Amino acid sequence: MSFFLCFWAAYYVSLAAAAIGPIDTSKPSIPNGATVANAAPPGPFFQDFKPPFPTTGWWVGYAAAPSQNSVVAGPFPYMSQALDTGIQFGVSTTRTFDGTSIIQTTQMDWQASYVQNPNTHTSHKATGWDTQSVTVKYFAASGAGFTTYLVPGSPYMTFNYNAATILLTSENGNIISINGQTVGTSSGAISPSLSVTGTKFTVTNSAGTYAVYSLGGSISLTATATTLTGGATFTGVIRIAKVTAESTSQAVLDQYSANYPTGVALDYTFAGDNATMSFTWNVVGNPANLLHLSWPHHRFHLVNPAFVTGLSHLTTKGYMKPVVGNVWKLAYALPTITWQAPRAPQASCTQQIIQALEYEVAHLTVAVPGDFYYWGKAFQATARLALIADHVGRQDLIPAVLTVLEQSFAYWTASGKTTYAAYETAWGGVVDGAGATDPNIDFGNGYYNDHHFHYGYMLHGAAVIAKYDAAWWTANKAFVTAFARDIANPSTADPYFTVARCKDWFAGHSWASGIANGGGSRDQESIGEAVNAYYGLILFSNILGNADITNWARLLWATEVDGAQTYWHLYPNANDPDTPYPEAGLRALTTIGNVMDYQAGAWTFWGAQRSEIAAIQILPVTPINEGMYDTAWLNGVWNYVSGELVDPTVGDEWKAVIYMAYGEVSPQTAFARSTNITGWGGTTSQAYLLYHLATRKNAAGGNICTAGTANPAGTFAIRAPNGKFVISSNATPNLVANASVGSPFLFAYMPGGGSILNKAMSQFVTADPNAAVPLAAARAVAQAYENFKVVQQADGTYVILAGVNAQYVTVDSTGALVNNGANVAAAAKFSLVAQ
Repeated sequence: MSFFLCFWAAYYVSLAAAAIGPIDTSKPSIPNGATVANAAPPGPFFQDFKPPFPTTGWWVGYAAAPSQNSVVAGPFPYMSQALDTGIQFGVSTTRTFDGTSIIQTTQMDWQASYVQNPNTHTSHKATGWDTQSVTVKYFAASGAGFTTYLVPGSPYMTFNYNAATILLTSENGNIISINGQTVGTSSGAISPSLSVTGTKFTVTNSAGTYAVYSLGGSISLTATATTLTGGATFTGVIRIAKVTAESTSQAVLDQYSANYPTGVALDYTFAGDNATMSFTWNVVGNPANLLHLSWPHHRFHLVNPAFVTGLSHLTTKGYMKPVVGNVWKLAYALPTITWQAPRAPQASCTQQIIQALEYEVAHLTVAVPGDFYYWGKAFQATARLALIADHVGRQDLIPAVLTVLEQSFAYWTASGKTTYAAYETAWGGVVDGAGATDPNIDFGNGYYNDHHFHYGYMLHGAAVIAKYDAAWWTANKAFVTAFARDIANPSTADPYFTVARCKDWFAGHSWASGIANGGGSRDQESIGEAVNAYYGLILFSNILGNADITNWARLLWATEVDGAQTYWHLYPNANDPDTPYPEAGLRALTTIGNVMDYQAGAWTFWGAQRSEIAAIQILPVTPINEGMYDTAWLNGVWNYVSGELVDPTVGDEWKAVIYMAYGEVSPQTAFARSTNITGWGGTTSQAYLLYHLATRKNAAGGNICTAGTANPAGTFAIRAPNGKFVISSNATPNLVANASVGSPFLFAYMPGGGSILNKAMSQFVTADPNAAVPLAAARAVAQAYENFKVVQQADGTYVILAGVNAQYVTVDSTGALVNNGANVAAAAKFSLVAQ
């Protein structure tokens, strides 16, 4: 099955045929018909078009408010700005490594314009775009102007002039020479201007040497210290290319300069569980002689490429190297895992999975949306419990999970809520309604940030409900489908949503950045959540029952995982010529935290712990991700975060996902380490962790799970080593050992340990993570701070370990119980007297 996905740039923009149909074309079904308009609508760049518009691509800074002139990283290897005065562009020549990131400094070298340019904000516009490129026209009332085809991967910038006088301005120091002749200044001894004639020029400024080619015959250029100006109006194409350090680069550029791309089409063929993705560039000239630059991920997947040597550009993603020919075919293996792990849970783990599962289902609460992101994480994590229950033969637990999920989802379809979904009309998409005028709400969702992160969670959870409740699906299908269309519409025939909103097909992965801050630098921090977006789409497509959409979703997933393994996963001991990161110091950091268009490094916007940086690239752990977590990378991560995994100040929520992922290497090790955590964060749980480990490949063989020592269960009075019983009351909730008759405490199982309830008060005992205050019976619900391990000693007494800080409970001079013991030797030994 082959389907045509995108449309040609420029004047071919209206030809939007696609062999695969859109997911839907009807007006999005939003509860109460809510619509909003973004406070930063696109400027006159789109003056000939109506929404939907791209919001996440490399060139959105040309169109996004407030200025519509942000510096954008593209079309790589160039960086550019679409200014009123012309197109500025340059190639970064400064790359540094600061110990955390490699940084490619933004650099503008030249501006291409024309003498007749009115230099107004409305005198340049898009004339078309496709899923990789954009065509921009600069025009004057007289008809003079030029059209530029901004195609990622082209080593040339191309400008098609119409009855206009060429004006090229140096943006990086004065012009030093042209065709080997020195250009003077107004105060110098050398003539301040000189004229040269021909079809090729080499011009040098502080950025280095650029070659200028005229494909429209011989032209004359007059050079001054800052400008190259045509001697007459010109109709025809000029191409401008940075000459690189290789001695043969100019010869390579000369050889292929006559053939230029104006846009690109994407096509896909599927054969079972394999796909071939094709890029076909529309070429003026000889298509077979198109010179185009590839990134490392292209070279890993290209089928029978015709490589050329002698020209390369080092970019954030590594070296771009040339390939000749206008058709690239890239081969990908597609995932086969859908709802559950492909292996049954190992018997050694089943009892513990069910025990945790029963507890978690019984203690489920309805997540009330305050945003899409955090709600979505909870929604998906809850939904996974239904799938786990199904896989371990506890279908009786599924209805309780569905009830909670459906009640939670119902908040989105109810009226009068401050958190609500709306169709945004300025750009075209489904957003957090309140966020359309405030980029600080929901991580900028209303400004199109992070849509794939947010909606992947929703699609995942909704698909699970639909799997078990057909009536619910019938009632909610249209609303859920709007979110699938928002992040993964495959066709230009959908009049409400742009194609594959977040995916950058040439870059090989998605971007999370939207239109906030003028649509400047692109970034993606959480590759794990990007992968999860397309897993959610796979599950949605299974419910939809559309094989084409399923293949489309699988290809989105496969290309995102390839991006993760190429640009986020680091391999310290590998120095492949095609590594994106030649810097050994960066590769030693094991995992990228944020890939941006100008830099990539082991950091995040919100945290600096190694475990945080690694875990956000892993989560959420799902069965399909065994195709993402390769052994070499996992071993590197394990070593890199080893110190933090035994540090009680590092959150268990990060440790949990690292242990789950490490199950691909050694599920036994991961299980043993996981018994020491009591918190799992927003994307997993103990039942989910155990289930995941129990379904790993387990290459080493043997039992994955081992029986643990359970907390005592029942109602007890607690006697301290001082011989006194522990009491607490509503008036004095702190636990103090100073009484002859103790308060009744109910010890019960909870995942990771157990809870301790003061039955007389109906309050759970809680521990301070800083151990600054004593234990207190002060919580109505048992959560992470209320989780304790109560371990019997050889003499029959018990020590109590507070899960919140991995410290043992001691008894101070006043008799107060405090969780500040560093080890078992420091712990107080308590006796439990059955009540």
